[in-house]
Amino acid sequence: MEKQNQPRIFSAAGAELWRPAERSIWTARSSADGDQALALLKSLLDQPRWLAPHYLYDDLGSELFDKICELAEYYLTRTESAILKRHAGEIIARARAECVVELGAGTSQKTLLLLNEQAKQRGGGAFAPIDVSLASLHVARDSVERNFPQLVFHGLHGQYEEGIAAIEKDLPTLFVFLGSTVGNFDHSQFDAFFSHISRSMGAEDHFLLGVDRVKDADLLEAAYNDSQGLTAAFILNVFANVNRILGGNFERKKMRYLSRYNAEWRRIEMYAVATEKQKIRIPSPEVSFEWKKDERILVEISRKFDVEQLQGQLRCFGLDPVAHYTDEKNWFSLLLFKKAASR
Repeated sequence: MEKQNQPRIFSAAGAELWRPAERSIWTARSSADGDQALALLKSLLDQPRWLAPHYLYDDLGSELFDKICELAEYYLTRTESAILKRHAGEIIARARAECVVELGAGTSQKTLLLLNEQAKQRGGGAFAPIDVSLASLHVARDSVERNFPQLVFHGLHGQYEEGIAAIEKDLPTLFVFLGSTVGNFDHSQFDAFFSHISRSMGAEDHFLLGVDRVKDADLLEAAYNDSQGLTAAFILNVFANVNRILGGNFERKKMRYLSRYNAEWRRIEMYAVATEKQKIRIPSPEVSFEWKKDERILVEISRKFDVEQLQGQLRCFGLDPVAHYTDEKNWFSLLLFKKAASR
């Protein structure tokens, strides 16, 4: 399925883990609905209850998030895009890659700025966005094929941990993780993610990370509690997806959205709160529990970062800082790292 003279993105072992799903899109063979359902149920039965954020991105969730990115209150997307517009050429010049891999890609609209420079400076290469939303990969594929016919598109439909592990280490690659999505990780997930990506990167690989920075609490809280209620709809829509996966009976009309900035942990916390008691029943395995009135379920966090501290932390994972790009207000940062030489 490769075009002649184009780089292969999968390692020999990695290719066995993915199957062609449709034109230019691959699906992870390991997708196990039963394992996913069990992990989801465990988080709901934990104390306190919580959900992994990737469950937010069913088709409606992805559509709602795209709308959130256009809101006046949600400064993250436009600020990061402005940084990319100014510095995409320098980023691609520094990270001399044959393949660009985007993690949690969505429709890859911001990444088009990087791909434009990749096409101009390299004359070709491969682009492999990884996302759980097949609909988003369709949009990305059509946009890339229309605008950059010299690039080979390989959409990877699955979790980005699976996609990272499948990439050929000898293929110089720029891994891209935008939108401060890394802020969705708690501390243990953060450590596991960077340990995984460090093990998976080759000697010539680079990693571009977008992070939201610590700033005034009022500004942060407004970004996650917009006046149109789109963020509330996005967060609470997760329970429609949970019901589909588990066969559950969460009722949207019996919950409300709550967000707050936790200054001690430097993070926005987004909750679903029961407005009245719900008896939740899961058919397989046969489990039931009571979601009590005013009880919270943590749906998503968004951590905010001190850039110098973060750069020092990632050195411990074998990622050496190469460049730091920010905006005039120092609200958001793009950090470029290179895989550290073996010591």
